[in-house]
Amino acid sequence: MAELEVEIVAADHFVWSGAATMVKARTSDGEIGVLPGHSPVLAILAEGQLEIQPVQGSRITVQADGGFFSVDKDRVVIVADNAQLEESAAAGNR
Repeated sequence: MAELEVEIVAADHFVWSGAATMVKARTSDGEIGVLPGHSPVLAILAEGQLEIQPVQGSRITVQADGGFFSVDKDRVVIVADNAQLEESAAAGNR
C-alpha cells in the first residue's frame, strides 16, 4: 500500500510527523487533497484545519494559521506560522 511521508512544523515547534494515506489542507487557491502519487505542488497555506489520515490510527486534525504546503515524491511538508494539534490527536513520530 502506497503512503505519504508527512511532516508538520510551526515556526517555533514541531507539530507532527508520520506515515499517512491522505492529507487535506486549505490553500490560498482553495482546498487540496493529497494521496500517494500526487503531482509536485508548492502552495501558500491558508488559515484553517489540516486533516491527516495516518496509516494506523484515527484521523488527526491540526489548526494552522497559515504558512507553506509542499508535496514532492510522496513527501508532504507543511511549515505553518503557528499550528496546534486538536485535543484528541496523538503526537506523531519525530
